[in-house]
Amino acid sequence: MTSWRVTRPGIFAPCLLLLLLPACDGPQSALAPAGREAELLADLFWIMLAGAVVLWLAINGLMFYVTRINVGHMPRRLAEGIIIGGGIVFPVIVLAALLGYGLTLMPLTRVPGDGLRIRVTGEQWWWRVEYWPEGAEAPVVAANEVRLPSGRRTDIELAAHEVIHSFWIPALGGKTDMFPGRDTLMTLEPLTPGVYRGQCAEFCGESHALMAFQAVVLPEEEFADWLEAEAAPARPPSGPLEAAGQEVFLAQGCGACHTVRGTPATGAVGPDLTHVGSRLTIGAGTLPPTAEALANWIAHPGTIKPGVEMPSYDELAPDDLAALAAWLEGLE
Repeated sequence: MTSWRVTRPGIFAPCLLLLLLPACDGPQSALAPAGREAELLADLFWIMLAGAVVLWLAINGLMFYVTRINVGHMPRRLAEGIIIGGGIVFPVIVLAALLGYGLTLMPLTRVPGDGLRIRVTGEQWWWRVEYWPEGAEAPVVAANEVRLPSGRRTDIELAAHEVIHSFWIPALGGKTDMFPGRDTLMTLEPLTPGVYRGQCAEFCGESHALMAFQAVVLPEEEFADWLEAEAAPARPPSGPLEAAGQEVFLAQGCGACHTVRGTPATGAVGPDLTHVGSRLTIGAGTLPPTAEALANWIAHPGTIKPGVEMPSYDELAPDDLAALAAWLEGLE
């Protein structure tokens, strides 16, 4: 009796954990699918979980039977039947069925896209994003945010610079590794418009935990309007403060690393800032896109994101820093 009381919590603990699953929701939950590939993976998870529960119940049920119910002498044939049937035959059948089901899903995740192509390159530590509409001769370049049309399959080419990364938007699909010198391909078909969180799922260095991004799914017409606006040059400064900020940006040589289309800044080392004010975050999901956060980032990037290659500009006069941040915030 004492032994049964000790082992009883261990038997029921996995079942009690199932009660926590309804809480697995949110913009970065694989159990709240918002895309075709994520739905397939969620179905696979639940089927695999059901199979694991069946195996767990069967094997532990046999153990309970031979250690608590039939504790006396057991005929050899019955004992062999329990060992071979319950320990070998039944698990092999269940696992083979689960494997077969999982393999049938693989072709469904490889259906190619229908025109739009996006190239994402993992940098240290940010995301370079290039949109290639069908027939385009040059990409629309952005950074640290991926926008997708809902109800449409999109090919996403993945690459990396210097170190390995892994591209993962749990609510939209599975993860795919990104390797320097090698392109990998994934295809996503978002179904539900909304904002979802993506994350690098491969340890890539000091700021791996701060290498996130927003995935914004838009209705197809809204996506087309957004892409057209994203391809346009930056709007001119709207007032003296923003004009002063643009002058500071160019005078400090920021254009050697960053591009702002419509200005002399054509650098390709760092993120494209043409429409940085329209993004939902800055610093690859690290800060909100406010003037205050932008000023803090410009002055102390290494403190906010360890290992970042951007130099600090904490020597800027407060007025210059405020003007620069105001201009960047206005680049919508």
